[in-house]
Amino acid sequence: MRVIIQRVKSSQVTVDGEIVGKIGRGLNLLVGIAETDGDAELDWMVRKCLELRLFPDREGGDRWQKSVQEIDGELLVISQFTLYGDCRKGRRPSFDRSAAPQTAEDLYNRFVAKLRESGLRVETGKFGAMMQVSIENDGPVTLLLEK
Repeated sequence: MRVIIQRVKSSQVTVDGEIVGKIGRGLNLLVGIAETDGDAELDWMVRKCLELRLFPDREGGDRWQKSVQEIDGELLVISQFTLYGDCRKGRRPSFDRSAAPQTAEDLYNRFVAKLRESGLRVETGKFGAMMQVSIENDGPVTLLLEK
């Protein structure tokens, strides 16, 4: 499982010209699911996303002391199978390591459900759709998490 985690001031996702998910301060999560992912990867990734200290303890502070939970932030979760694109050979990426769509959608939905158990506001894109994502990255802070 791979997640691009971005600290944002705001973020939104649009499908066919309609906003389907929108958040203020919090985290934008681009989520890729591998064919080998299961409960262990989901649980680890949920815990990391909720507990990583990526926010300053005070406005304008420079030390990252607080997690998204501690600031009562919001989450926008976007499915992103291209995170498993392998570009080492040829000129076209291979997605052989990505989970099959039905498997990926199930794991993605379970990931979102586990994040929602935190009580934070969690918005999503539309699985499998062509989406336009607008991200106001704060910092910028962008990290790759992998399990």
